[in-house]
Amino acid sequence: MGPTACGKSQLAIDLRKYLPIELISVDSALIYHGMDIGTDKPSPSILSNHPHRLLNIKDPSEYYSAFEFKHDALKAITDIIQLGKIPCLVGGTMFYYHTLLHESSILPSSNVKLREFLLQENKNTLHKKLQSIDPISANRIHKNDFQRLLRALEIFYLSGKNLTEFKKSNSNELPYNIFQFAIMPPNKEWLNNKIELRTKKILDLDFQKEVETLFLRGDLHINLPSIRCIGYRQMWEYLEYKNSYKEMFNKIIYATRKLAKHQLTWIKKWKNLDKILYSDNTNITVNKILETVKKHQVSI
Repeated sequence: MGPTACGKSQLAIDLRKYLPIELISVDSALIYHGMDIGTDKPSPSILSNHPHRLLNIKDPSEYYSAFEFKHDALKAITDIIQLGKIPCLVGGTMFYYHTLLHESSILPSSNVKLREFLLQENKNTLHKKLQSIDPISANRIHKNDFQRLLRALEIFYLSGKNLTEFKKSNSNELPYNIFQFAIMPPNKEWLNNKIELRTKKILDLDFQKEVETLFLRGDLHINLPSIRCIGYRQMWEYLEYKNSYKEMFNKIIYATRKLAKHQLTWIKKWKNLDKILYSDNTNITVNKILETVKKHQVSI
């Protein structure tokens, strides 16, 4: 795991030279097909040599909860172990990692019709509803965290039990020997520069055309989780003439930096986590991971 633009994907690919690993993506944007440039998805040639499970599994019109991710990730983990290989989860969606490790997986599945009904309300109204239903979750979920807010309400309306009640009644222990690593940026200036360079690269690769294709489909809108992904939302607003091109560019950088800060906040609180400083020489990082694994006498 680690903040955006820190080279997690390349490191995971490099690790495959030394360990019999299969990759599982932990990224809430990479799940959507047709969203390749803005998500910095690995190229088809890379994926043909280094397949990532849980990539391109949803259409941008669909919803996908963290609990659905847990279900799919556990299945992928089981399949990989049955092949005699090691599952390696790579990505920066920290809430997915948290749900996989700490949350119950027996929650009701998402319901598109119910979501569409809830989307008719504004964020403040939805948050007030959650406060009356589940004040503990409402205190934990920010009113602007639209996806988690919708999911908490959805769970109650589908099951009659709120999210807090589910958490109290279910424990979660994964029966695996788990190693957790985070790639850390050398400093804030370095990370900000990486984010700006990546944003320029994405725009140079004709990101606008990719979003125009989604825009012209006619069945997508800005409140969908896919279109709310960083970059897509800002470009969508540009196509709606709500922003200038320069404003769109600056807003993408601002949102990406905000995401990185959020990811680092998760990492600072994370337990049993080996933090490794980013290095241009991936061999240094790979060796640190291999040394940690060997130290715990795990056969590789």
